[in-house]
Amino acid sequence: MTIAAGVNESLASISNYLVYSAITVYTLAFLAHIAEWTFGSRSRVARTARAVTESAAAPAAPAVRVTQRGGGTTVLDRPKVVTRDGSDDRGATDGPGAAGGSEKGDLYGRIAISLTVLAWLLHLGGVVARALSVGRAPWGNMYEFSTTLGLVAIGLYLLLLALGKNVRWVGLFLITSVLLDLGLAVTVLYADSDQLVPALHSYWLWIHVSCAIICGAAFHLGALATFLYLFRDGYELRGEQGRLGRLDFLLERLPAAATLDKFAYRINAAIFPLWTFTIIAGSIWAESAWGRYWGWDPTETWSFITWVAYACYLHARATAGWKGRKAAYLCLIAFGCFLFNYYCVNIFIVGKHSYAGL
Repeated sequence: MTIAAGVNESLASISNYLVYSAITVYTLAFLAHIAEWTFGSRSRVARTARAVTESAAAPAAPAVRVTQRGGGTTVLDRPKVVTRDGSDDRGATDGPGAAGGSEKGDLYGRIAISLTVLAWLLHLGGVVARALSVGRAPWGNMYEFSTTLGLVAIGLYLLLLALGKNVRWVGLFLITSVLLDLGLAVTVLYADSDQLVPALHSYWLWIHVSCAIICGAAFHLGALATFLYLFRDGYELRGEQGRLGRLDFLLERLPAAATLDKFAYRINAAIFPLWTFTIIAGSIWAESAWGRYWGWDPTETWSFITWVAYACYLHARATAGWKGRKAAYLCLIAFGCFLFNYYCVNIFIVGKHSYAGL
């Protein structure tokens, strides 16, 4: 490993050790979440949740009216009116995944959360040490961007937990994706601590890129919720048809499909204005650095395509005929555009944003 001039070698090494330590503890948290799902999903509480889900999915019996000889009518049964806020809302109840599902499962869940907090603190230390080693924002290349994005994604998850939100169901899948992100960061994308080219020495590096990281982390959570929504929606549909499979006991731990759909929509809708500001801030920085606001650079172009894709998703989700699976596919396409812009465009397509290297 080569350390460039103006770089604190000790802090750079500490940063690397802390990131590797965070990966190790995240792995332990991943195993604890696996244990939580294994023990919690086979519990009596989980089986009860499954029975309630199937019962809620059953169609209500119609009202029966009996005509009396005197000319009056007597209502023997009155159907229950269920108000639904989504085209795929079947009235199913949330599974027990947010709160364990069994004593042993809940124990492993609490262990997983504790390990996630410890890993996040190590992760935070690695990012801060990287910043101190070069005296700048720790997102000047793809390695630093990836490690910081994973940090913010886990941070948003822990923040929602601290606010009392039932989001423990996403812990296993979020940690899995963050481990993949960090694995790519420390192998394929790794770059030594170094100073940046003159064009990046601007306060806009703190504003524009930090906003992009926050948006990416939120889009990440929204995409995971949408992905899980598709599986849970299929589970509920199979439950209605009476053809549940052997592994469907895992899906019953998830929140109802309508809950997942609503969560994904809310987090994407909340972060979309910030993504709009991110693109505007990038244009202002481009004018300062390159003398033009917009030049259809590949990264600029795909950022705009991502913006259009998410705008289409939000519009579709707010339109009655496009709620549910159709809107979910648009959400995943939009997140796919974000990933393509980050990985494929930055690595394989040469543009003005390529000067930072990996």
